[in-house]
Amino acid sequence: MTFLGTRKKTNPEHSSKSSKRIAQEIRKLTCGKVMLPAHEVDEMTSIDEVVRIIATKDWDHVMITDDRGSLVGRVHAVDLLKLIMNKRINRDLYWMEAVPIRQAITLPPLQVKTTTPLMVAATLMLTHDLNQIAITDSNGVLVGYVSNAVVARHLPRFLL
Repeated sequence: MTFLGTRKKTNPEHSSKSSKRIAQEIRKLTCGKVMLPAHEVDEMTSIDEVVRIIATKDWDHVMITDDRGSLVGRVHAVDLLKLIMNKRINRDLYWMEAVPIRQAITLPPLQVKTTTPLMVAATLMLTHDLNQIAITDSNGVLVGYVSNAVVARHLPRFLL
């Protein structure tokens, strides 16, 4: 019989073994195992076309790649909306058809490899206030992305 307020004695050796096991499992869960297919467009695609793609496919971002598939940058839909609002002259938006999306990139791309542990990617996203991070292979070619939703789907099983 146990009383309220009394603790069950635990074996400290057992809890440290399970903590070590969980830590090893977390490190084994890599971005390559849980990534989603990249929302990718070529760097020479016009801003107009990218806006249409984002609207049609209901994406919130696109990854910009060069002709070799290497990551050039990332553009968020909100950034495009701000750009359009700042550049609009008498509601004339024809400039969007002539300007390539690479000119809308404001920051260098943040990326991790397929072998990077998911915890590291999650930490980078939190540190840089990102909703997603690009995943590249060993040659630097974009292969997918990991989002906060992916992290929320996979990491709780190690924490609970």
